[in-house]
Amino acid sequence: MADTCLGPPLSMPPHSLLNTPNQIPFPFFLSHLRSTPFPRNLSLMAPCSNPTHHSQCSSASTSPKSVSAQPSLLVFSGGTAFNGVVEELKSLTVHVAHVLPVSDDGGSTAEIVRVLGGPAVGDIRSRCLRLSDPSTSEALAVRTLLGHRLPLEAQKAKFEWYDIVEGNHSLWTGVSKPYRETIRAFLVYFQDQILRRSDEGFCFSNGSIGNFFFAGARIFFQSLDAAIFLFSRVSQIPTESLVLPVISTNDRLTLGCELWDGTIIRGQNEISHPTSGSMEPINKSHSSARTLPSRIKRVFYMSSEGSNLLHEVFPSANPSVLDQLNSVDCIIYAMGSLFTSICPSLVLRGIGESISSRSCPKVLLLNGTHDRETGGFTASCFVTAIADALNRTHGDPHNSLNSPPNQYINTIFVPKDGQIHIDTDKLAAQGISRVLTVESVHDAAAGIIYDPTSLIQSIANLLTGSTTKDLTST
Repeated sequence: MADTCLGPPLSMPPHSLLNTPNQIPFPFFLSHLRSTPFPRNLSLMAPCSNPTHHSQCSSASTSPKSVSAQPSLLVFSGGTAFNGVVEELKSLTVHVAHVLPVSDDGGSTAEIVRVLGGPAVGDIRSRCLRLSDPSTSEALAVRTLLGHRLPLEAQKAKFEWYDIVEGNHSLWTGVSKPYRETIRAFLVYFQDQILRRSDEGFCFSNGSIGNFFFAGARIFFQSLDAAIFLFSRVSQIPTESLVLPVISTNDRLTLGCELWDGTIIRGQNEISHPTSGSMEPINKSHSSARTLPSRIKRVFYMSSEGSNLLHEVFPSANPSVLDQLNSVDCIIYAMGSLFTSICPSLVLRGIGESISSRSCPKVLLLNGTHDRETGGFTASCFVTAIADALNRTHGDPHNSLNSPPNQYINTIFVPKDGQIHIDTDKLAAQGISRVLTVESVHDAAAGIIYDPTSLIQSIANLLTGSTTKDLTST
């Protein structure tokens, strides 16, 4: 790696911020944690007496409904497609468990994982920012800071990063001293970890400040849950809104897929939107990548260590996700990359068992366009892929389920004028008869997408059993 991608090898953070690697300043709400082990269960840290039912918690939301009257949802999604409706969803409920994969290996996330190891935090950081409070000038300043990306040119990125970490950048304007010291402390700790691995050649190009903060917190606490809790409090996410990694781990995770022709592809980025290895922003447009040589049969997790890199591994699902699945009012499979954003959360043991046991609405938000992963798919193909993932059909036969598709999906939302063919007869054969059309809009990059207001109204109507012109049978 060229030297322009490295931080100055002898430049250390200010002494006042970093005395030793384990002496990071803990202002305001963190001060009591200096001698207290951070629990790995996020619910133990939240100011809520009942982690499963959040009705007793106070909320920063200004939702028109009282918190106790709001429905509870669990959403399986990635870090991009569902972000567009998160703000609108707050008008219906803040009782949402956002379940996200931790196997992203593209962009600045890949650089952090390459040098520092650990799970990918990009999708989690992206959702946290969307959920963060923008209602005050300071909250907006924090959101802007943690959402900032460094320049693509490596030398400029390095200089801007040091301007930020030293506290001199204009992005700190509007951030009060307590928040500034908290955020800066973990940026400094992240920088210290990079300098300790200077032989790895970390590149700051296009780096996300939020990712750097997140990585610093995760490494310091040695806990992904603790890092999420800290990020949630700093960005003032409503306490009833949970951002849950589907796997709670401090280890690196690698996603693999097997095609129907037997080909094995290693890495989420290679499956979904392969790049040349540059740090340029990833173009996830449905037309940006060549078609796969064969359809995807299954996704699974692969070893990231040792010589046998094709060895399949079986990480455990986050217990908090299983707890939420057993209690929420509605389960949603969001739009997005089917095999790299949704299915990685579904193939884990316990997920299929929990979902099939519930009698609540289980909604598939069908994509509006095809992408590299789903070229030529019909609606029933999406259902089959989700059911196969939850049943673990193509994995270990001793670890598979045999639940019918309608035990996992009982409702499908379809964006109006979408490209995916609705093969009603095959859906009926799968036991799914409720297919509902939602108003859509055209996005220049993504094609046909759901109109956020109509989608959230449709979810509300489904939960109350009512119908409107925005929620009609296809």
